[in-house]
Amino acid sequence: MLNVAKLRKDFPVLMGNPGLAYLDNAASTLKPTCVIQTVDEYYSKLGVNVHRGVYKLSYLATDAYEEARSKVANFLNAAFDEIVFTRGASSALNLVALSYGLNHLKPGDEVITTELEHHSSSMPWLNVCQKTGATLKYVPLDKEGRITVEAFQSVLTEKTKVVAITYVSNVMGYITPIEEIIALAHQKGAIVSLDAAQAAPHMKIDVKALDCDFLSFSGHKMCGPTGIGVLYGKIHLLETMPPVEFGGDMADDVNCFDMTFKDAPYRFETGTPIIAEAIGLGRAVEYISSIGLDEIGKYEYFLKQKAVEGLKEIPNIIIYNETAETGIISFNIKGVHPHDAASVFDNNDVCIRAGHHCAQLITKWLKSVGTIRASFYFYNTLDDVEKFVNSVKEAEKFFSSL
Repeated sequence: MLNVAKLRKDFPVLMGNPGLAYLDNAASTLKPTCVIQTVDEYYSKLGVNVHRGVYKLSYLATDAYEEARSKVANFLNAAFDEIVFTRGASSALNLVALSYGLNHLKPGDEVITTELEHHSSSMPWLNVCQKTGATLKYVPLDKEGRITVEAFQSVLTEKTKVVAITYVSNVMGYITPIEEIIALAHQKGAIVSLDAAQAAPHMKIDVKALDCDFLSFSGHKMCGPTGIGVLYGKIHLLETMPPVEFGGDMADDVNCFDMTFKDAPYRFETGTPIIAEAIGLGRAVEYISSIGLDEIGKYEYFLKQKAVEGLKEIPNIIIYNETAETGIISFNIKGVHPHDAASVFDNNDVCIRAGHHCAQLITKWLKSVGTIRASFYFYNTLDDVEKFVNSVKEAEKFFSSL
């Protein structure tokens, strides 16, 4: 079991707010001191650009930036040149659609996605299909709202060229049976773009074992800085993809009427890169790896189960994902708008999220205007669970009395 009391001391926000129950980790996690200090050290000791300078500080900054790429590559069991730094998971997912999708799809081709997707996973492909004439298809969800292998097979055809799918749903917390889906997609010659924003912070990922073609995640959901994300892509695919932004550092040779570009990953990192944030992400990767991804996942699930047990004892509570394998709970109080209920939690220093969570398709599938979402991470405690459940009780009692 994790030494949670010790780990909590790594987080200034928790130490400065002793009564806080922060349960919005699916949106963004808190930052440990070691990551904050790493970012600060770059600005205070280096603070210069990378790749261009012929002076010592620039060499040191470049080494730190590229070392961060190595750390992320090792984290995923990927090759160094298969890691592209982006502004976030949304940017990475859009990069695949704009570079690979727009240049490979044509009328008659099919793209498969699901109603469980975050907008950043499905919307780029809706845009690509509208522009190329390709057809967008959705995997039917089962009665729990899960993606099954059988349902995926029901929409997979010889025309399937792309599968854009979530690893873990940010609303339902379900883990997709992704290994089987990737294998089936590859049998049809399709590529798979995997949204791992809710997976990378909570479970060990081996891109070689998964055999996914692309994988995207964000730094800020795994104790890293905001404004930094990662696109993993198989190098033979990245090498065929044109850049979607043009300018400094990504160019190889530029003439008046023609131009060539650097090899991947640098052709996709236009301009001054996200230096401090990438270095901070590298430190965050080290930090959560030292705790252990398997231990993190088990502990979050333990907390989630305890919370579900408490919620089931409260009347008028609808739990949408009781069987989820991760630390995400989505629920509502019958007859109460989730935004109204959220005000009670805030008064009790319980941080939750209310709304559609940038995933309107699954919210509409649930026939709801939104949900209340609590999401756990390794620094949460049983006291947080108790405070959360008591807040739900208070909210239900208050609104049922109106």
